[in-house]
Amino acid sequence: MAKVLFVTGTGPGSGKALVALGLMDLLAASSDRVGFFRPVIASRDGTDRVLEMVASRYSLNVSTDALYGVTADVARSLMGEGTGDELLKRVLERYKAIESQFDVVLCLGPDFSGVTASLELRFSLEFSRQLGARLVLVLNGREREPSELVDAVHLVLDSLSDRQGDVLAVAVNGVEPADLVEAEHLFAARPWRDVPVYLIPENPVLAMPTVGEVATALGARWLSQGNDGGSREVARYLVAAMELPHFLDHLEESSLVITPGDRADIILGSLLADSSTAYPRVAALLLSGGLEPAPEVLRVFGGLDRSPVPVLSVQTDTFTTAMAVAALEGHLTADNPRKIAAALGLVESRIDGADLTRRLEMPRPQRVTPLMFEFELIQRARRRRMRIVLPEGTEERVLRAAEILRLRDVADLTLLGDERAVRREIEHLGLRLTDVRIVDPLKSEKRERYAETYFALRRHKGVSRGGAYDALTDVSYFGTMMVYQGDADGMVSGAVHTTQHTIRPAFEVIRTAPGRSLISSVFLMCLSDRVLVYGDCAVNVHPDAEQLAEIAISSAQTAAYFGIEPRIAMLSYSTGDSGQGEDVDRVREATRLVRERSPELKVEGPIQYDAAVDMAVARTKLPASEVAGQATVFVFPDLNTGNNTYKAVQRSSGAVAIGPILQGLAKPVNDLSRGCTVTDIVNTVVITAIQAQAVAGG
Repeated sequence: MAKVLFVTGTGPGSGKALVALGLMDLLAASSDRVGFFRPVIASRDGTDRVLEMVASRYSLNVSTDALYGVTADVARSLMGEGTGDELLKRVLERYKAIESQFDVVLCLGPDFSGVTASLELRFSLEFSRQLGARLVLVLNGREREPSELVDAVHLVLDSLSDRQGDVLAVAVNGVEPADLVEAEHLFAARPWRDVPVYLIPENPVLAMPTVGEVATALGARWLSQGNDGGSREVARYLVAAMELPHFLDHLEESSLVITPGDRADIILGSLLADSSTAYPRVAALLLSGGLEPAPEVLRVFGGLDRSPVPVLSVQTDTFTTAMAVAALEGHLTADNPRKIAAALGLVESRIDGADLTRRLEMPRPQRVTPLMFEFELIQRARRRRMRIVLPEGTEERVLRAAEILRLRDVADLTLLGDERAVRREIEHLGLRLTDVRIVDPLKSEKRERYAETYFALRRHKGVSRGGAYDALTDVSYFGTMMVYQGDADGMVSGAVHTTQHTIRPAFEVIRTAPGRSLISSVFLMCLSDRVLVYGDCAVNVHPDAEQLAEIAISSAQTAAYFGIEPRIAMLSYSTGDSGQGEDVDRVREATRLVRERSPELKVEGPIQYDAAVDMAVARTKLPASEVAGQATVFVFPDLNTGNNTYKAVQRSSGAVAIGPILQGLAKPVNDLSRGCTVTDIVNTVVITAIQAQAVAGG
């Protein structure tokens, strides 16, 4: 029988979906068989935004149709007929049909509304009792003083105690950030038995609807989608009924401008204001009354190379439109990764995941999934914030990754580039990076000092003082010098620049760590059930035996540092003593050197890939080996083999490839593929932060 965690609100607007998402991430990081179930969903057609979000993020291997009990209209009908037992029976039958597929299931309580809102907690309590579930209660903490929060929590817990509710924890959502410390002290002074209370601060962004949500809710027609697909948040709405100069005086950040479609002055003025650094960013234009702008104005939309402002049109009048917009609230949805990152960042920072899983007595996972591995990496990076410099400050993927990293509170980031250009790109993309540090190498007061240091390091190679000063105009060299001088703890680049452009300055300036003579690279290959280490796939073209041995030892250390037990396979086209020739002998000699220099390591070589990963093949070819059939670290004989193999495995199996991770440097610098995704950049920054912790003794 699966363990069940039941998340339910104690009233409307509790924000239980936010808490549920954070807990799903926590559970998925602790178990490889996590399920999700909603007893009641709001829609009539079987769709549910929370269900869709969870299904898209986690590999549940179950149809979404099987992950809910009944729709809300069916539930209300049964409750209205006084057949609550029948409702409970139907929902339980649906749940039992999927239970056996999971070790732990998170159930999210229903969203009853109106006159039935009071039924949510009662139904959730009875349903959870039938399942033997542990409850996580979510309370709305908005507009409540700290003492009121304590009283509210105690009142609910006392009530549930009388009804034998098994409460695992309480989450109070939407607490005013300024009240957090006082509230924590009050709860510590007045604990309720041993039930932990987690206080989650208010984040206004999560409640803001996106432009896309506005368009969907109002049935609006897109006249121009801007450059971000409707993902901008709407912080407020502004009805523009006055002349342009007065309207501009009232314009605030992320405003949805509502105006009749024939107000060309407001339309063009809003576009100009959005592109001007003198005015706040406009979320979107919403044109009312079914009126379209004049053809000359529409031509302006089409003639803008990068029109960042979405433009929508609705048939309703301005007043009706404004009232409809005022009633909208933002939601967590599968297509909004920034809100998901913000939600996860909040929950991760306020809920003690280790304590919660201990209380829940989570089963030990039998395998390591990519999600579990990535979660652990993020948690490690968060334990000690490091300073990471990103030289490619105007690249869209880098900026989107930076926003996610900031929302997850992973690292302190510095972007390099012309500050106006970087800010302009951030605004064009509609990102929230107002607090990110931006450094212009051309204007930095540290350029002179960096140049003198670089000159001292490289003058024996013919670099002049003037040449050193010029070199520091290059963002790769400037970022590397930031790391070398201790103004940053690590650097990630390569989304735009070549590998050589990224790592050459590191070779010249940072150089190898003590005890290392070679810089090499590995990829962390996150397969469906385990994480493997591949090296060298990016740096050394044709390493000799000495270099292969050092790559193997460095890769084993990297594996161990990231929680992977190193069992090294020195790959070749031959296994054991069956093959002869220069290439096989080179691998055989490298294996001997590894055993000689690091006798504590488990290593096998030469060995073919199939014998390294397949236990059946291993029993035939190397039956006495400690590595064969269960290798975790794969050392390729040359760059051609390594690079092609990691890409083949990545594309054919759907594995997540994290890297290349450079090893052997005194301080961490990592390279990106020019085809990297936003997720790739996020993962590489996380890895770099963890490497920096190791250098700093963390």
